[in-house]
Amino acid sequence: MHPAPSVIIFTTLSGLGFGLLFWLGLGMPAVTGWVAFAFFAIAYALAVGGLLASTFHLGHPERAIKAFSQWRTSWLSREAWASVAALVFMGLYALGLVFFDARWTVLGWIGAALSLVTVYSTAMIYGQLKTVPRWKSSLTPALLLAISISGGALLAGQVTAALILLPIAAVVQVIWWVRGDTALKTSGTDMASATGLGGIGRVRAFEAPHTGNNYLLKEFVHVVGRKHALKLRGIALVLGYAAPVVLLLLPFGHVLALIAVAAHLAGIAASRWLFFAEAEHVVGLYYGKR
Repeated sequence: MHPAPSVIIFTTLSGLGFGLLFWLGLGMPAVTGWVAFAFFAIAYALAVGGLLASTFHLGHPERAIKAFSQWRTSWLSREAWASVAALVFMGLYALGLVFFDARWTVLGWIGAALSLVTVYSTAMIYGQLKTVPRWKSSLTPALLLAISISGGALLAGQVTAALILLPIAAVVQVIWWVRGDTALKTSGTDMASATGLGGIGRVRAFEAPHTGNNYLLKEFVHVVGRKHALKLRGIALVLGYAAPVVLLLLPFGHVLALIAVAAHLAGIAASRWLFFAEAEHVVGLYYGKR
């Protein structure tokens, strides 16, 4: 699929923001006052900034409020409700920490759980799509949750947890790539199954369906060369996972911590770009792109 910048920003920033809120909800780090305010301000800037970026990818951003009405059947709607609930509970929890030096633990736990539910709901928007075999896997929510929790640990200054969780997330990332590379082929979807004409013989297109570009080709068909994909995967692994781990193993310094976070953001952004660029939507079969 065409990797729109707004979607890449949304999934990268919001995942990291809600990951940080998860750790803050568990009381890690155990901060109060203006230090707590700084942590929550960063978390909210990332989470809310990511959610706002997602609205710009909608055909009619002014109708975003309608996303709340389909919670029974739509993961997008569930994500909307979960994100608002998480932000409200974490806002109340932050209020106690910042202004009253009070730790309302239950609110923090509920907010932490809702933060993970938000990330899971975001992942399932993609993970339940049969039209994209690469995404249609339980590994998709596992990957987004692993990235969110490990990145949140990095931002929250939970060094020990980050040193454990970042390598785990990297392993999940590699497994997701390996499984995804054969997902379309093993799904059994081809021109014959797409048209329903396989029973009468071999199905092939005589000519391209269109002589020019169109919406489907722009939004759902994006071909990435294998060579470029491997380079970007290497960048994602080095910057997103390996570099932060190496930097965390060095004697602590605020500059090194900032570099580790920046490297992680860049690496995850590269990973997220590939997430969409390598999607292999089955509509590409119709246009002879697969």
